[in-house]
Amino acid sequence: MARRTGFGMEVFEVKPEWTQALGRHRRGSRPRCVALVDGSREAVAASLTSLVGLPDVRVCADDYWMPAGVPVKTGATWDERPAREARLERELEFLSVGIRRVLKGWWLAVGRGANTPNWDLASTCVIEGTRGLVLVEAKAHASELSMAGKSLPRTPNGWNNHERIGDAIAEASAGMARMTGADCSLSRDDRYQLSNRVAWAWKVVSLGVPVVLVYLGFLDAEEMRADGALLHSHEDWVELVRQYADGLVSQSCWGTRFAVDGVPFFALIRSRRQDVRGV
Repeated sequence: MARRTGFGMEVFEVKPEWTQALGRHRRGSRPRCVALVDGSREAVAASLTSLVGLPDVRVCADDYWMPAGVPVKTGATWDERPAREARLERELEFLSVGIRRVLKGWWLAVGRGANTPNWDLASTCVIEGTRGLVLVEAKAHASELSMAGKSLPRTPNGWNNHERIGDAIAEASAGMARMTGADCSLSRDDRYQLSNRVAWAWKVVSLGVPVVLVYLGFLDAEEMRADGALLHSHEDWVELVRQYADGLVSQSCWGTRFAVDGVPFFALIRSRRQDVRGV
């Protein structure tokens, strides 16, 4: 990939070989999330702490995060398991067995063969002295902010889950309105990608686990230029997210501390220039 500098020169940026192991996700936000956790545990923890940027939130070297690192070459093939995204109801290290069971039942009527949201990056952390979670939704260009509702299912079990998810999001929307004191209109059928992220973050907090939800924009992801408008500045990314979320969550939600029964909840907009070669 060539990038033209301000002096009219072309600089060729060679992506590391491991990005090929990500298949169709080898460009944009996915490899950058993986690269963000590619380094010593101390360096990654410091980078995640800095990304959140709140004085009472800290990620330490002994915390657990997913992705966990770059794919590993094993002979002629790649082991891509370190680069997998997080699913909260499945990973022992993120939440207790009881909370994971509640989350799955809250979201799905029929669990077999069904999925819960995948997080681009998730990490345990300490929030105001209590073990909590940082949950990251990452984008590399404007078109990734989907306006679509949830796709319609094709099976009876799928329809059962479709209805359950609608009920869960409605519950979360009412809970967000109580928590923030502002209107909230999360919906299964409108900007589902945003609605399910906010709904899950709220539900985890309602179960007693502090959460920092981060909408992360990767700036100047040049290889994505043909896919949509790139993100060039933090200010542009903030405005884009605020416009995208308008009508679903109050503008006051971003950057404000809220709580459910004293358990803190933060929704933040952050940006970063991330080299795919690591932190």
